[in-house]
Amino acid sequence: METSKIERLLMLIRIFIDNHYRTLDEISEELGTTKRTLYRDLEILRQVGFVIKRDGNKIVKMDKTSPYLQDISDSLYFSKEEAYLLKSAIESIDENTILKQNLKKKLYSVYDYKLIADVVVKPQDKANMHNLLNAIEQQKQVILKEYNSAHSNNSQDRLVEPFSFTTNFEQVWCYEIESQCVKTFKVARIGSVLITDKIWKHTEKHETGFVDIFRIHGGERIPIKLGLSVRAASLLKEEYPLSAEKMRKTAANKWILETDVCSLEGPARFILGLFDDIEIIDTPALQSFVQEKIAHMSKVMHVKNQKLK
Repeated sequence: METSKIERLLMLIRIFIDNHYRTLDEISEELGTTKRTLYRDLEILRQVGFVIKRDGNKIVKMDKTSPYLQDISDSLYFSKEEAYLLKSAIESIDENTILKQNLKKKLYSVYDYKLIADVVVKPQDKANMHNLLNAIEQQKQVILKEYNSAHSNNSQDRLVEPFSFTTNFEQVWCYEIESQCVKTFKVARIGSVLITDKIWKHTEKHETGFVDIFRIHGGERIPIKLGLSVRAASLLKEEYPLSAEKMRKTAANKWILETDVCSLEGPARFILGLFDDIEIIDTPALQSFVQEKIAHMSKVMHVKNQKLK
């Protein structure tokens, strides 16, 4: 049995485990095959003991009494969220080896990357996300239309080569043509994505950099150390899940976070939101940065209060 048929059968079983009602036309489209081929695949599943119930042109479901179905569901099937996490783990492998590429190929042969992305991407960003995914698949340059930069505080078009995403799909790794360097762009700040006819020209420079637990990318690594209350530790893990592996419990009501960050902006924002629950330990640069932020906020508030009088 050729590999393509094996992949189709695995995808077909996955569709049935999802337990969504689909017509033969819908299943054929999802598998990228003809109804004639689908009929043959369904017959193969019947021959090995799967009981498939049909209602006219609609596949109703795979009967739960089908041999092996529960074992497959419990042992081999990944939910979209689980498949996404597995994809993230694969992407974390530094080397772009054949093993890494084979793992990705096997995952995507059963789980559509676009469906995985849909789990975590906000509805208003899905069109841009799908265009970026298509551009990566086709190895095409794109124009990020009206990208709203937080640094320059303006919107402008960016010609880039997108090649990967951060683990949470919030940012896309791109090689920017104008600046000739790799950058991350927040998907939520992209007005629209225009796929061009130009293919990638800088593949050798497509290397992801360091992203800290606060999802900030940069070339610098600044060590920080924080003492956290239970409340602060819980909120940090909820908002930034990758922080969990950088934390250790030292007492009943105390946690220590030690990690490197690309910028003091990320931890400073978090500290200011939970000022009474966080202690800055042995990090004078961060202490000064937070104090400057507080002074700036006090000055801004003073100006606003003067205008209200």
